[in-house]
Amino acid sequence: MAKATSTLDWCVVRLGEDHNWWVSETSDPVRWDVDGLSIIDPRQRDHLIELVDPLRDYGFDQDVMERAFIPFRIEKDLGGGKVRLKRTKESLFESEEKLFVLPDILDEENGPYADLLDLLTRCRVKMLNDLFEFESKLTVDEVEDELREAQNSHFIEGKAVHSFEEITAILDFMPAGYESDDEKPVKSTEEDDDLPELDEAEEEKLKNDDSLKWDEDDEDKDEDEEKKDKDDEDEDDDEKPAKNDDEDEKPRARSRGKQ
Repeated sequence: MAKATSTLDWCVVRLGEDHNWWVSETSDPVRWDVDGLSIIDPRQRDHLIELVDPLRDYGFDQDVMERAFIPFRIEKDLGGGKVRLKRTKESLFESEEKLFVLPDILDEENGPYADLLDLLTRCRVKMLNDLFEFESKLTVDEVEDELREAQNSHFIEGKAVHSFEEITAILDFMPAGYESDDEKPVKSTEEDDDLPELDEAEEEKLKNDDSLKWDEDDEDKDEDEEKKDKDDEDEDDDEKPAKNDDEDEKPRARSRGKQ
């Protein structure tokens, strides 16, 4: 296989209307048919590296992915949405250079790219069975059949399946009835949070109870009125002695006049 790909030194790629890159010319036109031959750009390469990282706990082998792609660096911008790429020995995972990577599909059935797809499917199935409690364990055959059905619909429509979309279809695969990998963790977190927050929620409900607020306000109002009445009584008490003194003085004055 290495001998078959050794003659592929450069290639020319074009940006398609779907915003993906497709190979339009190669240095080895005999072995490489450019009809529908896709290539993964640097942005897509970085995204795939992120997607496969969670699979390391489920048997993912980085070397298998390295062997599945032929790396290229940008050599020249040809204009008109075309770029000439030069083959390089940079690592798919370790290189900081903006690499295009071409799937090695010379042997579509048993080649390194086919091995990668098989590995990713098995790892994805293991991860889903570990994260979700399905009624019956998910199998590799079930996933492959569903993915193949989607690809066949594209072929019937005359659309070529880009390698990036082919890989992400595996890495993002979810059985019917599930939307994302976060569904179970989110659900579990919500259930756990609900239990300890019951008392707090009930307390908050009581705080916001209008009837309780009314009673509290009414109590304050009663206290204010009681205080006001007490103040009025004190004022009356202060005035009464002064009035009594005047009344006492008046009789005494009349008494002295009679004498």
